[in-house]
Formats: sequence, C-alpha cells, structure tokens
Amino acid sequence: MSDEEQADGPPDNAPPEAVDRDGGRGKDREKERERGGDREKRGEKEKGKDGKPSPEEPKDDGNSDRESDDDADEKESERERAAGRFREHTRNPLAEEQGEGGATSLAAASRTHGDARQMFSSGRDLHSFDRTHIGRAHIGDTYVQLDPRRAGMRSGPVPAEELRRLRRAHVAPDGYRRLRNALTARRLLVLGAAPGTGRTSTALSLLDDVTNSEVTDAHTGSDPDTGTPSEARVCRVDPDGGVRHLADSLGGEEARPGTGYLLELSLNRPGVLPPDEIDLDRLAAALAGCRSFAVVVVTVGSAANPLLAGRYGMLCPPAPTQELLTTRLRERLDDRADAAAEGSPSTTELLARAEELAEREAVRDAVGLEDLRPAEAELYAALLAGHVLGSVSYEELLAGCRSLAAEQAQEWFAGVDRALAALPDDAEGTNGRAAALFHPVAFRIALAVLGGASHSAVAAAAHLLTWELSVQSDPDNTPARPLFCDDPDSDLALSRARLKTGRVEVAGAEVTARLIWYRGSALPGAVLTEVWDRHFPARAPIVRWLRLLADDPRPQVWMRAAVAAGELCVQDFDHGYAELVGPLAEASTARRRFFAATMMDQAAGHASHRKAVRKLVDDWGRHGTDSLRWSAAMALGYGNAAATTDDTLDALARIGVRDEGEQMAVASLNVVRLLALPDGARVLRRMTDWTRHKLVTYQDLGLVTAVRLMVTSVDEVLFDAAGSPLGDLRDRGDRPLSLALAASRPELVRPMADLMWTALNTARSSDVAMDALESLLRSAVRENGSERARPGLAALLPVLMAGEQDRRRLDWLLRRMMNDPENRLPDTKARELWWLAAPPRDRTGEEERNG
Repeated sequence: MSDEEQADGPPDNAPPEAVDRDGGRGKDREKERERGGDREKRGEKEKGKDGKPSPEEPKDDGNSDRESDDDADEKESERERAAGRFREHTRNPLAEEQGEGGATSLAAASRTHGDARQMFSSGRDLHSFDRTHIGRAHIGDTYVQLDPRRAGMRSGPVPAEELRRLRRAHVAPDGYRRLRNALTARRLLVLGAAPGTGRTSTALSLLDDVTNSEVTDAHTGSDPDTGTPSEARVCRVDPDGGVRHLADSLGGEEARPGTGYLLELSLNRPGVLPPDEIDLDRLAAALAGCRSFAVVVVTVGSAANPLLAGRYGMLCPPAPTQELLTTRLRERLDDRADAAAEGSPSTTELLARAEELAEREAVRDAVGLEDLRPAEAELYAALLAGHVLGSVSYEELLAGCRSLAAEQAQEWFAGVDRALAALPDDAEGTNGRAAALFHPVAFRIALAVLGGASHSAVAAAAHLLTWELSVQSDPDNTPARPLFCDDPDSDLALSRARLKTGRVEVAGAEVTARLIWYRGSALPGAVLTEVWDRHFPARAPIVRWLRLLADDPRPQVWMRAAVAAGELCVQDFDHGYAELVGPLAEASTARRRFFAATMMDQAAGHASHRKAVRKLVDDWGRHGTDSLRWSAAMALGYGNAAATTDDTLDALARIGVRDEGEQMAVASLNVVRLLALPDGARVLRRMTDWTRHKLVTYQDLGLVTAVRLMVTSVDEVLFDAAGSPLGDLRDRGDRPLSLALAASRPELVRPMADLMWTALNTARSSDVAMDALESLLRSAVRENGSERARPGLAALLPVLMAGEQDRRRLDWLLRRMMNDPENRLPDTKARELWWLAAPPRDRTGEEERNG
C-alpha cells in the first residue's frame, strides 16, 4: 500500500482496533469495553430512577424531543443502509447469473481445475512438447521406421524371410490360443482391432501356425523350421476384390490346398459395403473345400460390429507391453552382441542396462504412453539399445521417446480430408458419412480437452465438435447427425482410452460415473498440438466449440475446457487472445469471464508468456471495463498474474475500492483464495492494514474479506493442491478455510481472530459477521457425527472469545442456535462448543458450576 493511501489515524467511523503492532490486542478490546461502560454510567446519571429526566434539567416544549427522535431515526436509517451496502459486498460474485445453469460452484470448479492441470504439468504441456519426429532411425546397421501409413504389399505371397522373423519375434497376445482354435475349427476368422495394435502380425502368425500344421499333416515335405515349403503357404489378398472375389477364386483350379489368406478390409472407404453373413458362409465353405484358411482383418467400429458379432468374428487383444519391449530389445542386442569384440558386455548385461534406463522417470515421462504398440515398441527398443551401445545420445533418446505420441496423433488426423474428398457429391447420405468420418477425430480432440470427465460428457462434446467440423467443411448443407452409430468400445480402442469408475459432482452432490482418460499422459498434449499447429483450418470450428463449452454449467466440462484452451493460447497467443480470451473476458456472464481468467492463469504458468499475461491483467484492472476488472480479479486470485503477493494485493485493492466498491465482492473473494497459498501471513497483514485505512472503502474491503474468510471452505480455494500448504486436506475440502488454517498453521490464528473480532464489533458488519460465526460453529461436526473442524475451532475460539463481552456474545449466539426451530443445535453440542471457547484455565467459578 502506498504512503499516500495511509492516514495518520483512523477516522471516526473506522472499525475498532483489533490489534496493534506490539500485540496489544487485549488492551484495545478492554479500552473499548471501558468506553462503553462509561457511556452507560453517564446515561444512568442523566436519568432518574424512573427513567425520566432529572429535575435539574430544563423543561422542553417537545420540539427538542421530536428533533432528537428525527436524528435517531436518521442515524438508524443510515446504519441500516450501511449494513445493507456491506451485506451486498459479501454476496457471491459467481451467483449473479440468471440464465440456464444458475450460479457457478467455486468448489467444484477448483477441484476440477486441479485435476485438469495434471494433464499439462511436469513438461507434458503443449508449449514444451517436443515437435521433433523420429519416425525413422538408423541404429548401427539397422534401419527402423515408425509409419503405419507406409505402403505395404497389396497382394501376393508373404516372403519366407518375413515369416521366419515373425516366428522369432512375434509376441502372442492374451487369448492367442483361443483365436487359433477358432480359425482351425471354422477355417475363417474375422479379426477386429484398432490399427497399429499388431493385428496384422497376429493374423499372419495364426495363418503360419495353422497352415504349417495342415501341411505337416498332409506330409508335403515342408520344413517348418526353415519355412521353405515347396509353395508359398501364406498370401495377402488384394482388398479391392473383397470376400466375394476371394470365395470365387478358391473354386477354380488355381486354388492351392493348405494356403492361408490374409485379407485386410477397409470398411470406411466410399462405396464399400461390409460382407454379410451369407458371404462369409460361402467363403468358409470354399476354404474347407480346398483345405485352406483365411483371416479377414477389420477395424473395430460401427461398420464392423455386425461382422464381429457373427459366428466368425473375434476381437484381437494387444500384446503385453513389457514382453513386447523385452523381445524387441533382446532382438536388437543379440544382433549387436554377435559382432561385438571380445570382452564386451554380454547380451544379458546390456538388456539389464536397457531395462534400467527404461525405468528412469525422465524416460518414462518422455514416452508418456501406458501401452506400446508393436511399431512403437520396435522404435523404443531401438532407441534404448542404441543408447546402451553408445550410438544414440541421451538427448536423442528423449527426443525419440517424445516423438512416439506425436506420431500417433499425426496418424490419427492424416487422411481425413482425403477420405472426405473421395465421397461423391451427389450420393445420398453423403452428409451422414462425412459426420461418421469426423466423429473419431472429434472424439479424440474432446478427450484431449476433457480427459478425466465423465464418458457421457466427452461423448456429448464430441458430437458438438463433429457438428462444427461438418459445418466448416460444407457450410452450404446442414450436417446429418447419425443417432445410433456410437460404439463406446470402439471409441476406446480407436482412441487409446480407458474407462474408470469414479465420482462427479451434480448440483453439489457427488454421484458415481464412468470417467475416461487417454492411456498415456503424452496423448492429450500431442493431439492438441497436432490439430492446432498442423491443421489451421480446424481452428475456427474448435474455437466455436470451446465457446460452447464455456457456457456448459458443469464445472467438469467448462473448467477442463478453460485449462486446455489456455494451453492452446500458449501455442499462438495472438490468435488465442483475439478469438477466445478477449471476447470471453468481456462477456456478460460470470462463467465466461471465469473461463477467460483461467485461460490467462494457465498461460501465466509458462515463463515465455508470464510477462505478457501480467501486463494484460494489470491493464484490465487499471483501465478496463467492469467486466475486464472482474476477469482480472479472478485471474489474480490464482496467484500467478502478478510478480509478487504484494503486487497481487495492490491490484485487487484497486479493483475492490474503485467506484465505491462496485467490484468489492469479487476482489474480496480472490483475496481469500490467496490464503490457500504459502504466503498467507502477508495476506492477513494486508487485510489488517485495510481495516485501519482512512478511506471507508478500504475498511469495508478488509471487513468484507474477513467475513468471507469465515464462510469459505477449503475446496473453494484449493485450486492447486501441489502448491498449497493445505494440499493434504484435499479429501476434507468441506472444512472451513479459516479453521483449516487455524489447525495447520498456528501462527495465523491470532491475526485471523483479530480480523474476525473487528468484523463482529463494527456496526455495519456485525450482523453479517454474526451469521458467519454461526456457520463456523455449526461446522464442528458433519451430519453423520464425524469430526470435521473441531481442532480448528479449539485453536481459534479461545483467542476470538478472550474477553467477557465476547463470551456473552457467544452465549447469546449459542442460545439462538439452540432455539432455532428449523435447525436446532442440541444442548450437548452447544455445551461442547462453549467449552471449546472457554478452556479450563480461563473458566470462571460460575462457568464451572453451571456450564
């Protein structure tokens, strides 16, 4: 606070002093009581025993009485107006919305904010995400490529060398034997899985196994160890012909007995219809006639569901990640160990080093994937092997690990426009197929933004984004909205997601829900970086979609969207500020302004943008409109939008006292939010300074903040548990903030008690403060009887109720609570609360006798 803002002494209407610099709080209270006692004695002297004026007083003609009554009425009216203005300042600034959804729950928003930030923390945020792609690498003499879109053989026999390597390196997934038995029994297997999960390798391995057994049984002289039969036993089939063409070809003379056929169908291509059960039965009969086998590989999804639900369909589970990685590592190290000089480490030693390297926290965080797919495991193994062999540096290793998630995101978004362009313009149902193409992409973006929310919330948001993408792609036509095409299991498989039973908040009550996340901390950042940096035309529909999410009344939706939008702004702050931050910060609804403030705080978490964010927030607070000052106050409440705590408090004070305290409610709320941070003692000192200020608006700011401190709970301010001294109270967030601080930080008890005492003893704030004190007392225990805030009350009440007059006030309040017909306080609870305020050493004899 600047020197010119401080007065030489408090004015006549200042609140009573709660504490002085030398700690003389008790003396100040006692002097106040003595002054009150002297006034009472003077009043008794001026009256007779019957209460009438004494005979020595001159008689009045009645005019002075009327003037005195008028003055008293005027003073009483002014006191009521002052109390009304004060009560208005203590309103909930987030409860001003009258539209759909009602007020915003600060507690639910704070809890969601902490969860959402975990997706973009510890180097996994978008700005620090390494865009280096190592999709291919030379490890020694070995060339490794990670590109699922690379061209493969469309049709023809599978080379014997490929089958030999498959037998040596293939890792069978769980349930492999069941798949092989089904193929052996039916001759035909429709195998469903997401791309890149090793489904083709599994299909080839199955065909190699069953055809090898068939050939051996027929004594054709093939050598299963060398894989050199007289004729090729496994062939790829051109997918353009489909199931019917393959069945027709098996009826001719060119069909070779004991052959395995691999057919990979793409059911999302324009004009492609999935085969029906009759087609599959015909193919199975043809295969049985020539003693051959076939595996049809399809991508899970709504188009493939009828095939997978039929008698030939089965899902292909992924291979175990650890076994897959160990096999690939051993393969790499074996190749190098054969050529190593004498005295070099053995393969076992090198494998142990590589596995130890893979367990390092930095390496695991760089990978950021819970499960590795075969191509990813191959590149990861090559990187680890290269590092232990000395051909790959540690920096190159980390960069390569980071590229795994980036390559996955690039694969997901590649080719969507090409597939859309292939749709015929005049075909019926084109709009519906376009929406079906956009939906997987939209689901992945929605999951990146809302990861950790309920599955239903993510699915609904994905459909909103599908609509926006469809409109952007074809603005002249209304997009079709398929109603029954969703397949939750396919969404999980295609997006590498997982479900977990958890809890979400609905209108203040927690209910059980299915929550959804990516299977890897790297994927949210990789997806958002890919779509924001590499697909600029998609920004417009995504911006519109984020604005829609800002209006969603559920904190699990709008707060997560705000955090993700803040990260997108870091990628291109100029675009993000113009399209999102600026318009939302000046919006008419509190939720949209809170959304903008959260975006600014998220951007301030990056050193590269911190200075710019602080300058903008400072300009909002000094020169902005009412809406911008409100948004600035909410941004300051996070603690990152100013250089120091003192600068934050100065900015909040300027906002709170301007225009006769028009924004005092939101300013005081965010001062209280700062108390959850480590510098709480400094905040309390500044609040005390405000109560002593020469200007009434500063006094009111200090008093309003003191009252708000009494009614604010921990979960309303614990927006970042990792950086708060109250982080260990996350599971007990319903505890009042003041009592949590009193229990965990004893050095804050006296300054908090002094501020509360001042609010209780100031005329304009006493009624509101008394109501707040009642809520504190009722918070001692939960409704189920478990302890809630008793330790905090035990620490705070004796200091707050140190004088006799204070205890009389407490006695009156407890009796009022005991006589409350709607929420009666039991006598035993009232007695327990009384003894908390009056420890044994402070009790009078009458208190000991009567309780």
